[in-house]
Amino acid sequence: MNTLHLEYEWMKKTMPEGFPYPSSTLISGEGGTGKPLVVYAFVASWLKAGGSAISLSLQYSTNDFMRTSMDRIYGIDLDDYAKNMVYIQLTPSIDGYEITGENTINANLIKPDVWNASIDKAVKLTGKSEIGVLVFGAALNLLLFSPTYKEGIIKNLEDILKNDKRRTYILSVSTSAFADDIKIWENVADNLMFTRMEKPMKLFFKITKMEEVEFSKDEIEVPVSQKALKEIKEIAESSRNKILPEIMNV
Repeated sequence: MNTLHLEYEWMKKTMPEGFPYPSSTLISGEGGTGKPLVVYAFVASWLKAGGSAISLSLQYSTNDFMRTSMDRIYGIDLDDYAKNMVYIQLTPSIDGYEITGENTINANLIKPDVWNASIDKAVKLTGKSEIGVLVFGAALNLLLFSPTYKEGIIKNLEDILKNDKRRTYILSVSTSAFADDIKIWENVADNLMFTRMEKPMKLFFKITKMEEVEFSKDEIEVPVSQKALKEIKEIAESSRNKILPEIMNV
C-alpha cells in the first residue's frame, strides 16, 4: 500500500502516516456539513503530488464553485493542472456521454453503465501520473432519487468501493435521505470519514476506519471560514433544487 503526503496540518494530525492509495474513501454526514470542502483538501494534496484527477460534478452545474474553493481555501489554481484534470458533468438529458472539450465530458451518470464508461474514457484523457488517477465527487446520494436506476446505482457503487483498485476514489454522500442504503457503501469503503456542523458554522471531521495505516480517531475542527461554509450550503441547496427534478424523471 502506498501513502500520499498530505499538505495541511489538520490532515496530518488525523492521518500522520499519510493517505493510503489506491483505495476507496467515503465521506459521510448529514446535508450541509461541508463535505465537498473536505474532498477538495484531498484533491489538492493529490494534484500537488503529481497525480491526475477526474471530477464528477453531480450537484453543481458548473465547476466555478470548486475552482473558487480550491483557490481560496487550499491555494490551488486548477488551471495549473489542466493537463491532469478531466471534468465529468452530470447531464440527465442525454442517454450516454459526450466529449465536449479536451478535458470535459457530459454524461448521464445516473445510469451505472454510463458512469463506468465515462470514467474509463476520462482516464484515457488524463495525463500520465506515477501515483495514478483520483476520481472524486460530492452528493452521491442525489443519484438515488432515480426511480429506475436506484438499485443498480447502489450495487455498482458498492462494487467499485469494495473492489476497484485501478483508481483511487474519494466520494462524499449526504445521509439526510436513504441512510440505510448509504450504509451499504459505508460498510465496503476502505476508508470511512464523517463530517458534522456545529453552530456557528464550524466544520468538524472524524475518521472511523482506514486501510493499512494508523490514524487518529479524534474529531478535529477543519479550518474553513464561516463565509465559505455558508456559501457552499447556499449553492448546494440551489443546485439540488434544479437537478433533483431531472434525476427523478430518469
